[in-house]
Amino acid sequence: MKLLLPDSLPLAPAVPEGVETVSYDASAPVPDEHLDAEALVVWGSSTDDMRAVAGRMPRLRWVQSLAAGPDAVLAAGFRDDVVITSGSGLHDRPVTEHALALVLALVRRLPAAARAHAKNRWADELGGLQPLHPEGAVTTLLGARVLIWGFGAIGQTVAPLLDQLGAQVRGVARSSGERSGFAVIAEDDLHQELGRTDVLLMILPSTPATAQALNAERLAALPAHAYVVNVGRGSTVDESALVAALSDGRIAGAALDVTSTEPLPADSPLWDAPNLLLTPHAAGGRPVGADELISANLAALLAGRDLRNVVQP
Repeated sequence: MKLLLPDSLPLAPAVPEGVETVSYDASAPVPDEHLDAEALVVWGSSTDDMRAVAGRMPRLRWVQSLAAGPDAVLAAGFRDDVVITSGSGLHDRPVTEHALALVLALVRRLPAAARAHAKNRWADELGGLQPLHPEGAVTTLLGARVLIWGFGAIGQTVAPLLDQLGAQVRGVARSSGERSGFAVIAEDDLHQELGRTDVLLMILPSTPATAQALNAERLAALPAHAYVVNVGRGSTVDESALVAALSDGRIAGAALDVTSTEPLPADSPLWDAPNLLLTPHAAGGRPVGADELISANLAALLAGRDLRNVVQP
């Protein structure tokens, strides 16, 4: 068996005898001499580069994406009988760090402090004696109602940290119940819950069902003191509606690590939207435990067992 490994990060999975590992350039389509591979690991390849070879790998049995959201691989057009597995779990801690950083930056008014710093101004309104729960935007996680929309592995990793900081945390998923000790509401009940939300943290995947899920109607359901943070996929937010809500002061602020078009064009209205913090898709990018996942799924494939994180078929 030939296993193709991208050169976009150091990889050295344990492989059994008889498996040949070959490194390929992740910034280009798989070269013709390696189209006979039976297994392909993807990290950093464009959908166009994958689409260019998807129908030209007759022996391909398995594609391992190292991305938590495998939408790019699924869109490439690999045969239906090719098993596709995602990198779910590899990004839980890095994305959690970034999500927590963005939430705290908004709540503790770090962008306002940075603006004052740039003007050499000591911002008395941000420091000194402060009420715990002032009128307007929430300024502490103590008692804050945080709603995590997309309560998968990453959501369940960040929720306990927010809880430890004093937040009242609830999740949103397709069905209600309890996950990892936290109450989860169904998406059908989202509208009502938004009205009680101080911080909306979005960690949704990119699917047809989640396209512009945070639309004008749902933004209007949020209180004027609420913050929105998105570390999922840019396609899940109606960016025009978000800019309008920020410009009109209908929400207190937002932080986006992802946008519908990346890199974000220089003429995008997002750059000039008030009270918006932007980071350049920096939450993930560092799959933790990739070698172990590749080795485990390779062993399962060879033994005819179920693989982890299967998204197709």
